[in-house]
Amino acid sequence: MTGLADIAAAAGVSVSTVSRVLNRRAGIKDETRQRVLDVLARMPHTARGAAAIRRTGVIGLLVPELVNPVFPAFAEALEARAARAGYGVLLCNTRAALTEEEHVRMLLARGVEGMLFVSPESSHAAATDHRPRAHRRYRSLLDDGVRMVFVNGGGPTVDVPDIAVDERLAGYLATRHLLDLGHRRIGFVSGPAHAVPSRLKRAGWAAALEEAAVDPDPELVAHADFGAAGGARACAALLDGPAPTGVLCSSDVMAFGALREARRRGLRLPDDLSVVGFDDVPLADCCAPSLTTIAQPIEEMADAAVAELLDRLTPELPDRLGGRTRMFRPRLVTRESTAPPTS
Repeated sequence: MTGLADIAAAAGVSVSTVSRVLNRRAGIKDETRQRVLDVLARMPHTARGAAAIRRTGVIGLLVPELVNPVFPAFAEALEARAARAGYGVLLCNTRAALTEEEHVRMLLARGVEGMLFVSPESSHAAATDHRPRAHRRYRSLLDDGVRMVFVNGGGPTVDVPDIAVDERLAGYLATRHLLDLGHRRIGFVSGPAHAVPSRLKRAGWAAALEEAAVDPDPELVAHADFGAAGGARACAALLDGPAPTGVLCSSDVMAFGALREARRRGLRLPDDLSVVGFDDVPLADCCAPSLTTIAQPIEEMADAAVAELLDRLTPELPDRLGGRTRMFRPRLVTRESTAPPTS
């Protein structure tokens, strides 16, 4: 077993410094903190090492942000399901002070039994830089016996079970709804082009258009960062050209930005522009007009994700179970932000 003294000696710091890093205390230089974290990556501080994580009754939950309401919704559902099974949860925001990799080191040092990754780094990283590195890191964790499950992880790119909403179907359903209302010029307010959810929704958008004998015009796809500001920028890019009469958005938060940009230009909603979001966050029913969206089955996905992780924590099961993807069907929630085109 690696103890605090061993880690301190390897990092060239005191035991109290290691303890302060583990407990995220302030007053430690970034260089010192990083040196301790690097040692922890090589010498995880767990009861029996990373290859056989101890029974602590705690699991790690990593989410990419807490600004988008869908991630707190997932965190709440996952935590509630874990609590019913007798597990506590350590919540980590991987786009705050620490990266996903640093949070993983911290969780291993805290002795968590397993980890749940919601929209892990590999699902949003560009293929040319961080994604291969993230895949190697996940495989290394698997080789060390770490039990983990992805939620919306972007498919079985590594041997980790993935509990996912069908993003391609989401793009299809949103586009099909607009087509059924009579729209033919349908744009896509998309997240970054390299993000797996963006690519899958675009495939669904294109499939629905082709099914209706409408050419999927790449000029009707605008990419921006996830978030309301990104949604506004992407919507502006579409409206600056031959404007669509309807748009689907990568998320409800991007849709809020698109609605704001349309109002800023004096457009009537939904008469001049219909907008469809994705996620069905609570605010979707409160904005004006209320947002038509594609809902993720968050509760069902949380139940499946925690159950999958608990299976991997069961001693009677094999040490390493293969990854598998369980796909969940999204559903259309029709509200006030969509209507037939006026022209």
